[in-house]
Amino acid sequence: MDSWVRFNAQSQAKERVIRAAQYACTLLGYTLQKSGAAAELHQTITQLEAHMSLTRKLLRLGNSVEALEAAKRAIHLSDSVLRLCLTISHLNRAMYFACDNVLWAGKAGLISKLDQHKWSQRSFRYYLFALILNLTRDVYEIRLLIEREARYRDAKSSPQHSPTLPPDSSTPAAIGLPVIWFRRQLHLLVTVLYSNPPLLLDLLKNTCDIFIPLDRLGISPTGPGFVGACGLTSSVLSILTMLHPWLKLKP
Repeated sequence: MDSWVRFNAQSQAKERVIRAAQYACTLLGYTLQKSGAAAELHQTITQLEAHMSLTRKLLRLGNSVEALEAAKRAIHLSDSVLRLCLTISHLNRAMYFACDNVLWAGKAGLISKLDQHKWSQRSFRYYLFALILNLTRDVYEIRLLIEREARYRDAKSSPQHSPTLPPDSSTPAAIGLPVIWFRRQLHLLVTVLYSNPPLLLDLLKNTCDIFIPLDRLGISPTGPGFVGACGLTSSVLSILTMLHPWLKLKP
């Protein structure tokens, strides 16, 4: 099993590069179409994108095994929220990859009369649910870090200030309290994300990725140009975490 996981990690690196090229083609095709380029050139880019998509599906064969192994590791986490989010997320990724494998078999002609649209929609639903759970995990970790930073600042400043009574709700100071609170929370958020690059990159990557299944499922259509830009951005961020493993969010 360990040898398979190591081999799969190498395939993932290639898949990320091809994914970046695929979404770059999506963005390029949209740009060419908007600029009124020749139909033959646009068709060539579209065919290249389709070939890259099929190649990615081939490289993802067996990824369900790794996703199941990740779920088995996540189920032993001590934090109940992380345990729930990560375990269910990995299980959904396993189902997404399984549907993707069926799609590859259908497009390769190994399964005849496969309803590719139905299986594509099914795989994107699993993908969407996994991304929602990943974003929930990111928000949860951000909240924990903000609370920790706020307690640290309060403890650091408390000896220098004597306790004061809260201002009356009718005074201008009380009216400005929500603005002060918002600015303080925003400053804490920026501080937390700046000091935690892995969390920031994971949040950006998941935010970009979620627009892809939302568009494919018709929940929030954004168009091929926006999808291509989001896919290209998230792919570059994924490649960055592979080149610098310390940027990968753990666990």
